[in-house]
Amino acid sequence: MALDEPKESDEKFDTDGYLFVVDKELFQQAGSMKVDMTYMGFTVQSGLELGGGGCGGSCSSSSACSC
Repeated sequence: MALDEPKESDEKFDTDGYLFVVDKELFQQAGSMKVDMTYMGFTVQSGLELGGGGCGGSCSSSSACSC
């Protein structure tokens, strides 16, 4: 998860005044996603199987990644 500017290759979602940008190819693979804020940072849940810590946080096989 990172700050980014929208590109033509992105899906854009405006939710409660926040603009979320997701690569179209990744969005097709992940399906619906849930982004939530916890006391430790952000969590992202999707239909993808995530392994290892790809965003500086912790990812598990439960398809949740904390950034």
